[in-house]
Amino acid sequence: MSKITQIWSREILDSRAVPTIETAIKLDTGHVAVASIPTGASTGKFEALELRDNDPKRFNGKGVLKAISNVHEKIAPAIIGYDPINQFEIDQKMITLDGTPNKDNLGANAILSVSLCVAKVASVAVGQSLYKWINQLAQAYKAVTSDPMTHIPTPVFNMINGGLHGAGNLDFQEFQVIPRTSKPYHLALRSGAEVYNAIRNSLIRRGAIHSTGDEGGYAPNLFTNADALEINVEAINESGYKIGQDFFLGLDVAANTIHKNGGYSIRDRSNALNTSSLIEFYQSINEEYRLTYLEDPFYEEDWDGWKQITSKLGDNMMIVGDDLLVTNPEKVKKAISEKACNAILVKPNQIGTVTETLEVIKLAREALWKVIVSHRSGETNDWFIADFAVGVRSDYVKFGAPARGERVAKYNRLLSIEAELATK
Repeated sequence: MSKITQIWSREILDSRAVPTIETAIKLDTGHVAVASIPTGASTGKFEALELRDNDPKRFNGKGVLKAISNVHEKIAPAIIGYDPINQFEIDQKMITLDGTPNKDNLGANAILSVSLCVAKVASVAVGQSLYKWINQLAQAYKAVTSDPMTHIPTPVFNMINGGLHGAGNLDFQEFQVIPRTSKPYHLALRSGAEVYNAIRNSLIRRGAIHSTGDEGGYAPNLFTNADALEINVEAINESGYKIGQDFFLGLDVAANTIHKNGGYSIRDRSNALNTSSLIEFYQSINEEYRLTYLEDPFYEEDWDGWKQITSKLGDNMMIVGDDLLVTNPEKVKKAISEKACNAILVKPNQIGTVTETLEVIKLAREALWKVIVSHRSGETNDWFIADFAVGVRSDYVKFGAPARGERVAKYNRLLSIEAELATK
């Protein structure tokens, strides 16, 4: 048995030069672990609160010194002395200490930094790889079965960045390329990198901008959203692969950003669209490009749109809730009841603790939904989320493009886990 003896946090930068929190925990055994948390750009309004200082003299108000103070002055005194293997008890202690539904008092960023670090230091203390320890926690929470881990989640590569992650030219936030699920992970990563580089060449030939956005995907100046899909298809073909066989296409619409004045505005159509006409647009895109993945196709409160699109396209496509669900168990229960989607994007910082994230995954699995574990647009080099995805047996992962250090750190970590699993 080991005990937490010290907790300390500091302010660091994420991949967008925005402050975030790094927390370290030390045990009486001498073991130390460090965890840093991501920050989002495209956020649902029902996400747990990311506490910011709002001091315009520091980082344009985005500093996190208040959250760090909460770690030092409120959280640490409450959990020092605990054995870190008691993840559920520690998380509940912090939830109770905060006392609000959305972590308004302490901040989800403060709480999550400690929750992640507890999981990390516990894995070190028990002498296990982090993904194995996460799997044990998930089994204890009945979020996964006890079957042996053999699967590395399939990557959903964000090859072209639009919306809030791009240069403001494309409406949709992500134009994705997804390897077939039966492809071994190392081959999926290799082929994804090959397609990524082919996209760059395609953009150069067109004289288009080929700089990158927040998540490492290209942020080109194209005329329509469909043009971005066409470039992905071209790059797949030029890399020697086939759509519908080696790769499939996906979209993260992030429809909160195109919802204006009660309708939806996209450059592919001259007039604003209502829910029905936007569904027709998605159907036409699907007929041409055979989408397998459609994330946030409607505004987070357009429940009728969500139910209609799932009814019409859900038999052959993942309809993925992100802003709709915000990794919140109550939102997930409602979506299950109303058949509003059939897959979930899981982001621990939307809810604030490892335990609550496992609860959401348990609900999703019981509903037979697909689970996609995701990064955020503002990332660090911490690879916790890669181990977490394997440990909870996620079907897919979203870590951005196969480029930029904060994204590649996670993809490369999956390579290490794949190699470790292969030696068993």
